[in-house]
Amino acid sequence: MSQIRTLSEWMLNKELPLAQLVEAAALDKRVVEAIAQGRYTPSPEQRRRIATALGVEPDRIAWGHSAQVEHIQGHGAQFGRSP
Repeated sequence: MSQIRTLSEWMLNKELPLAQLVEAAALDKRVVEAIAQGRYTPSPEQRRRIATALGVEPDRIAWGHSAQVEHIQGHGAQFGRSP
């Protein structure tokens, strides 16, 4: 069974620093940082590029948010009522 790890775990396992991953994947540094920190869910093309740079299949990387999404606009739970 293949192991599924986060991007950060794969980077540690492969001993691949962020700068080298950015260069190999040909993506913007801020995007790769956000993906590694779990703040951004990459597109299928971004997933393919990163997985290829790591030498693993895209389905072996756990993609998605690991940080809680906070809503900073609107009324939240009070929606529909005046503040």
